[in-house]
Amino acid sequence: MESIETLVGHIQTLTNPGEISHLHSLLKQADESLRSQAANLAPFLARLDPANHSLGYLYLLYSYLCSQISKEELAAFLPSIAEFLNSCSAVQIRLASDKFIVVCRCFKDQVIQNQNPIMGIAPIRSAVQKLQISSEHLMTLHSDFLLLCILAKCYKAGLIVLQNDVFEIENPKDLFLYYYYGGIIYIGLKNFPKALDCFHNVITSPMTSLNAIAIEAYKKYILVSLIHTGQVPSFPKYTSGTIQRNLRNYVQPYLDLSTAFATGKYSELDLAMRKNMDKFRSDNNVGLVKQVLASLYKRNIQRLTQTYLTLSLQDIANSVQLKTAKDAEMHVLHMIQDGEIYATINQKDGMVSFHEDPEEYKTCEMVDHLDTSIQRLMALSGKLNSIDEHVSCDPAYLSKTGKERSRYDFDDFDSVPSKFL
Repeated sequence: MESIETLVGHIQTLTNPGEISHLHSLLKQADESLRSQAANLAPFLARLDPANHSLGYLYLLYSYLCSQISKEELAAFLPSIAEFLNSCSAVQIRLASDKFIVVCRCFKDQVIQNQNPIMGIAPIRSAVQKLQISSEHLMTLHSDFLLLCILAKCYKAGLIVLQNDVFEIENPKDLFLYYYYGGIIYIGLKNFPKALDCFHNVITSPMTSLNAIAIEAYKKYILVSLIHTGQVPSFPKYTSGTIQRNLRNYVQPYLDLSTAFATGKYSELDLAMRKNMDKFRSDNNVGLVKQVLASLYKRNIQRLTQTYLTLSLQDIANSVQLKTAKDAEMHVLHMIQDGEIYATINQKDGMVSFHEDPEEYKTCEMVDHLDTSIQRLMALSGKLNSIDEHVSCDPAYLSKTGKERSRYDFDDFDSVPSKFL
């Protein structure tokens, strides 16, 4: 115990920036000793300031959490861990980032087990910001943070990390989970275009073998596509062959739902839903499936706007298989409010008049929106050019391309066919 006492003394005195490296060396030497006495470290942690003694606090906390402490002790210590994550020094904890990540994940797992995920949102968000090298850098903690936001239904909180473009990753699994959880958050916010982008990034990411995250992402991709656009796009050319060959085999109930949706008949879609309801329920996708059913009415009403200038509410109800004219009126009103159609309802005679899109794309707001989009695309183009230059100079890339080229002798081929000479 005297050695731990001495170490705590060093932690409390070696606080200047120039002394942190020496303290780090002492902590690494004492790592085994800390683990052997891990169950007795709680009183020493109480003597340290998480903000000023962050590195030492981290080493002691890591050893304490890795010991065989009871669930009750761990639950009682959660507020102290939260305080540490919120107040710790970014410079110090980056010296032992692997231990810091373990502490964060232990904290995340415990708040989820306690069914109190909202408790972990602010501390893990703070941890991400302190450990992250740049806003373009994706870490394991990003997906942990988004999972907490989903479980706590605090979807807007997740936007703080989702709004950043990702260019650097440490582990492919982190990328899959980040975009999968991001898609779920955007579904919760009813931002279906962004949700589609997230799920699209999962299923089009390079992979040599099919993974469960991609399968679940494609299931939601199908449902959100039907809700937002009324159809499921085919795989783009840059999708990996593994996905294109195998993914559809795991999502047949969802493809059946898409096929039924394409008929435009509510009865067909309802039959496909009921037939596969057990599968949808086990996948936790029943809510999305019901939204697909509701969106079929909207799609059918939108088709009517392409054919008619005026139509009675009763005719709309008959065409889209709604029970009454009142149901049709409610659907039309919601679509007008959401900007999905442009129409007016004459309640005296029950007639609906359809109009063209009134947007002339010349307002100040629209000009600002277009300018922002152009600036963002220009910045993205510059970033991609920079990455392309970096990859083209990478030794591993040059070695790989050199081996590929060696398979062919380009001197064997004429640059211009002889018949044109």
